[in-house]
Parts: sequence; C-alpha cells; structure tokens
Amino acid sequence: MKRNIFLNVAVSTAAHSRLAQMSRYTQHGNTSCLLHSIAVAYYCYRLARRFKFLKLRENELIRGALLHDYFLYDWHIPNKNRPMHGRYHPTAACLNAESDFNLTDCERDIIKKHMFPLTFTPPAFRESYIVCLVDKVCSIYEIFKKNPYRNRQIRTVFKKIRCHSHI
Repeated sequence: MKRNIFLNVAVSTAAHSRLAQMSRYTQHGNTSCLLHSIAVAYYCYRLARRFKFLKLRENELIRGALLHDYFLYDWHIPNKNRPMHGRYHPTAACLNAESDFNLTDCERDIIKKHMFPLTFTPPAFRESYIVCLVDKVCSIYEIFKKNPYRNRQIRTVFKKIRCHSHI
C-alpha cells in the first residue's frame, strides 16, 4: 500500500477537478503544465520518503505540489490584464484550487509561496520550501531536456489523470 501513496493521492486529487486541463498548456520547453506538476509532486514525495526525519505531511505535500501551477491559462500568450506571470500565477493557482478543493493551510502556503523569493513572502511550512526548491530544479531540467520524465510512476499518473478526465 505504501508504494501506491503517490499514485493514490495524485489520482484522487485529480478526480472531480480541472487538473487534467493543465495538459493543454505548455509549462517549460516541451513539458505540459500537468506533467510538470506531477513531476514536482513525485520528487517532493520521494524526498519526503528519503528524509523521514523531516516529518513532512506527505499527502499535503503531494496535493500542494500537484496544485502549485493550477492557474489554467497559457502564460505564453501576453495579456494586458494579467501582471507578470511569475508573480501573478501563484495567486491565480490558489484561487482556482480553493474553488475546487478544501485546502489545508499547508497546501495553500505551498501554492501561494512556491515562487519565493520572486513573491517576496517566505514559505511558512517545510513542505512549501521543498516544493519551492523542487519546482525550480524541475523547471531548469524541462528547459534543457526535449523529452523529460521517462519515470514510470510519473508517466503512469499522467496517463491515469488524462484518461479519466473529460478535457
């Protein structure tokens, strides 16, 4: 059962939400926003399992990481009504997530502060710092890699979310 925690939390989070819509939007390089968010969640989960002494809230870490870029628009298309994407999208993602989910304080903090220091306010939870760091590493990787994330678990979650949605 422990082996499937990531899969179960990710797929149940996607159920009855707009998470699969994130596959419509490119995040970095050739990577969709959905695949990026799944990868961030997966590597955050792996860090939590590896460094148990941090006593991270695994479910909240996975959900917050999955929803950290839940902004649901193409940030590559300029929009005069939208301020700079890097500063604006955590707020948009949090508003969307709050409309679709009952968020914990930890999940809300992860989403709102994952762009620190660009968003100025530092994270309040260890889980938020983990997502903040993993997000930056994944983003750099995606920029330079043509076909990232061949990891079976990441691809399985991606396929399950896409197949069980009505996008």
